Amino acid sequence: MNNSAFRFLIRAGCHLCDEARPVVKKAVTSVGGTIREVDIDTDDALTRDYGLRVPVLLGPGDIVLAEGKIEARSLRKALRSLEN
Repeated sequence: MNNSAFRFLIRAGCHLCDEARPVVKKAVTSVGGTIREVDIDTDDALTRDYGLRVPVLLGPGDIVLAEGKIEARSLRKALRSLEN
């Protein structure tokens, strides 16, 4: 999964986003991936699609790997599922 790109959808002032950030960074970097944070409020389509769901971690192909209250254990499991 090395060099896989992930998008971490956030919103300014989102406490769940702030809590999830270190969990997401640790999990994604542990599998050799890279993260690009995207504030959904800068894109009308993202706001429409993910407005109440942030934070959201999108994997390759924009697969939703985690959203809302993101916990390390479930995120690691989702990332392992990509390897299969």
